[in-house]
Amino acid sequence: MTQTQTQTQNTLVTSLEESTGKTAITLALAQAAREAGDSVGYMKPKGTRLQSNVGKTLDEDPMLARELLDLEAEIHDMEPVVYSPTFIEQAIRGREDPDELRGRVEDAFETLAADHDRMLLEGGARLEMGGIVDLTDVDVAELLDAQALLVAPYEIPGDVDDVLAAADLLGDRFDGVLFNNVSDAAYDQLETDVVPYLEGRDVPVHGVIPREQRLAGVTVEELAEELGATVLVGEGLDTYIERFSVGAMGADSALRHFRRTKNAAVITGGDRAEIHTAALEAPGVRCLFLTGGHRPSGAILGQAAEKGVPILQVQTDTLTTVERAEDVVRSGRTRDRSTVDRMHSLLTDHADVDAILGQ
Repeated sequence: MTQTQTQTQNTLVTSLEESTGKTAITLALAQAAREAGDSVGYMKPKGTRLQSNVGKTLDEDPMLARELLDLEAEIHDMEPVVYSPTFIEQAIRGREDPDELRGRVEDAFETLAADHDRMLLEGGARLEMGGIVDLTDVDVAELLDAQALLVAPYEIPGDVDDVLAAADLLGDRFDGVLFNNVSDAAYDQLETDVVPYLEGRDVPVHGVIPREQRLAGVTVEELAEELGATVLVGEGLDTYIERFSVGAMGADSALRHFRRTKNAAVITGGDRAEIHTAALEAPGVRCLFLTGGHRPSGAILGQAAEKGVPILQVQTDTLTTVERAEDVVRSGRTRDRSTVDRMHSLLTDHADVDAILGQ
């Protein structure tokens, strides 16, 4: 352990799966710590939310952190390892040295921590990511002397198994769990039954954040813009989408499937009229993305307009459209200053921020 590490309070925000709100929570905690008088730095040891910037692949999260927290830090220190598909392939082929990578992470951390008395560390897409080079979030917590806050989803009681397994993996580094994006249907059971159970198992629960649609998905209009779609029916473009359903089955199966979904976009071929009809009869379908450049009949367009369900047309095939749409939702297009500010408010109202920060 270095001298720098002993002088800073370090919190690693890790998660069980992708798209749990980890970035917004990490930055909101950093804001709260600054308000409490701390000098706060940020680091994401493994860059995962990647985009190309002037010919170089970078992670958007450190760039947002630098802007929101007014940091002077260099991006290569804030994100010392770019965990891209190419990097993973090279690591599997033995072309990345785990010891060198750990040293790189330590050196970058020391550079950042020298200017601050508290560091907020954002984990990878999920707890075990990085195992190929011995840099899972468990490894990072140990390497950088950090306490780990686990961000977890909750839908059914069986989800508790994953929380307990994560607590075991993190061991002495585990500082508690924060449940995020919890639906109204699951909220009462979580508060009444699950939280007391976990606390009885010595698993601290630092809060239960209710689902807020603006933070859980993207609007139809945002998704259409990202996919370069043509709007055929424009009613309801401000509706939020949280998931996708692919219309690749028969009409009867499609209708049964669509009726079980909620806040979904159906992506299907523009020439599948029977699927369009089934989708428009399902209350949980919020829009249709029609692929292959095909235009539906006037009857379908009229029915959609009457029901207030947007229809959008794309030139790409269904598989490509689904992959691109999932990337948009997973990357959290609405992640910006207002998103972090809203998460800050939610943490203040629904979580024990002082306990998380060890204040």
